[in-house]
Amino acid sequence: MKLTLACIGRAGRGPERDLYDHYAGRIRWPLTLRELEEKKKLPPAQLIEREGELLLGAVPDKAVLVALDRRGKVVDSEAFAQRLGRWRDDSVADVAFLIGGADGHTEALLKRADLVLSFGAMTWPHQLARAMLAEQIYRAQQLLAGHPYHRA
Repeated sequence: MKLTLACIGRAGRGPERDLYDHYAGRIRWPLTLRELEEKKKLPPAQLIEREGELLLGAVPDKAVLVALDRRGKVVDSEAFAQRLGRWRDDSVADVAFLIGGADGHTEALLKRADLVLSFGAMTWPHQLARAMLAEQIYRAQQLLAGHPYHRA
C-alpha cells in the first residue's frame, strides 16, 4: 500500500517540518508528500474549488481518499489503525490524505472522500496537522505490528 499526503501550502524549514520528517521517516509504507499551491489571487469560493482540483490531481487514480476536515469523524488511534489495516488487507494500492487550504474543502470533495477525518473541534495549523497525521500513521503501523509504541 502506498500513501500520498497532498497538502495545500508549502512547508518551510522549522520545527513543524522537522516533526513531520521525523515521523514520515519511520513509516514503512511508501509515503509521498505533495505540496501544492495556487499562485493566482482568486475569490474564496473559487480558491477552494481550485485547491480541491489541485489536491485531486496530485493523487493516484482510484486511491482511497481521506480528507482531513474539522467537520469529519473523530476516531481514536486504534480505530484509525484498524482502518489502515483493513485497506492493507484488502490490497488497496493507494491511500491519499488531503489537507486543504485555510478555508478547507468543498462539499463536493468531502462527498467524494471515502473517509472524512477530524483531529477535533480545535483549529490546528496546517503544517502541524501534517506532523500529527504522520505520527498517527506511524502509530497505526506500530499497532498493526503488535509493537508496544501505543499506550492508551
